[in-house]
Order: sequence, then structure tokens, then C-alpha cells
Amino acid sequence: MKRICQYLDISRSGYYASCKDRSRAEMSESIAVDLVQEVRRKLPRIGGKKLYFMLQKDLQEAGKIGRDKFFDVLKKHGLLVKRKKSYTKTTHSFHRFYTYKNLLKEKEITHPDECYVADITYIRTDGGFVYLFLLTDYYSRKIVGWYLSKSLSIEGGLESLRMALKQSRHREDIIHHSDRGIQYCSKDYVAFLEKNGIKSSMTEENHCYENSKAERVNGILKDEFLLDSTFKNFSEAHKATAEAVRLYNEIRPHWALKLQTPDMVHRLAS
Repeated sequence: MKRICQYLDISRSGYYASCKDRSRAEMSESIAVDLVQEVRRKLPRIGGKKLYFMLQKDLQEAGKIGRDKFFDVLKKHGLLVKRKKSYTKTTHSFHRFYTYKNLLKEKEITHPDECYVADITYIRTDGGFVYLFLLTDYYSRKIVGWYLSKSLSIEGGLESLRMALKQSRHREDIIHHSDRGIQYCSKDYVAFLEKNGIKSSMTEENHCYENSKAERVNGILKDEFLLDSTFKNFSEAHKATAEAVRLYNEIRPHWALKLQTPDMVHRLAS
């Protein structure tokens, strides 16, 4: 030890202090990795910025790990998330049914249960595709209705709508916004909307941005909650979907909601 200190031209106390600092830094880094892995067990693909927001207090206690250092740790340990994009068309918009005007173009949504946006996505199983019908509250971004179906028939849409209405605190003048898919334009679906006093609204130019909130939720469920996996059977896919919806609504912070969860915003604003 003495020879090492002489060679490096440092004092023995300085050498020990350096070792102590390095040991503390390594421990802080180890704690940071453990904290990230704990969150990722529930939110497997949550990004670094949201991770830092969720863990900021613990990271400070672990060793005053700032944002830049945190991202260095993520990179060093292979914990940065690589986004991937996929798209499969589930919308059949060329049909004989009547379509409706886009009511959201000139409408400001100011509270929960004022507008639900609808969309359908697919989930893979070893036995083929199953289809997830989703209804998301426009204001709070909360998934208020969902149904996993073995087919693209309108029953899946009706079941997700029944779930949404069951939890709704305000049943007056709800707007139902969707693309121009045949499921949402069909006679039985429209009749159910009208029976419950719900106004139909649809994309007019078939551009994705006219229903972007609904499509964004689909993407989050697949990209961050592993619903882009191939499941063994329908039962496994259903279980994974239910857990993904719960975590999305109750745990995952949302940038558009000032890093609150959809469930929190929905409850406090209702």
C-alpha cells in the first residue's frame, strides 16, 4: 500500500478516501439498478424519463444520483428501452353503413365521461389473432372499457361500451368517437349508442390524427406492457390484458397529465 501511494504521489488517507468514494458510488449505482428493475417488473418498457420521475426521491437518498448520471447507469447496464413499431389494419371503413361527423373538431373536452374514444387492436396467440376493443376517456386518458374477443364482431365493442357506462358518473351527452370501422357504424352498435343518449362522432378523412388518443393507448399497451407478445392461448392473453390495463390506469405516469396517472385524474376531476 505504501509503495502504491508513493508511486501515485498521494497520501495514504487520500487513497482510502478515494476507495471509500468509489465504493459509495458503486453502491449507489447498484441501488439505482435494483430500483429500476423493481419498477420494470411491473412496467417492463417504461422509458428513462418517467423512471427518473418515479424514482427521484429514492435516487437522492441512495447517493444523490442526478438525471444525467441516472441515464449513464441505464446505458451502462443495458436498461435503456428501444422502441419498436408495428401496425396491422383492423379497420374496414369501406362499407354501406352511414358515417358521422367529427364532433371533436370544434369541441373542448373539459371533464371525464364527456367523450370516449374507441379503437380495436389485435393480440397474437398460438391459435391466431384475438382482438382488443378499447374505450378510453378523452379527458383523463383512462381506459374505461375493454373487451378481448375472438372475433371482430360488434359484440366486443358493445361489451367494452357496457363496461364504460357502468363506471360512468355522468351519463348525459357523452360523445363516442371512433374511426369509420364497420363495427362502430353497424346498425346494432349505433342503436345501442342512441338508446343510451350517446352522440356518435367519427374521423372524417380517415387520418390517424383524428383518433390519435385511442391509437396512442393501443401503442402504449403493446410497447410498454408486452401485449405485442405471442401468448399461448386466449386465457393467457386475457390475463395479460387485464393486468396491462390495471397498470396503465393506476401506476403509469402520463406526460399529458403532468405525470399523474389516468385513474388519479379521472377520480379527482369527476
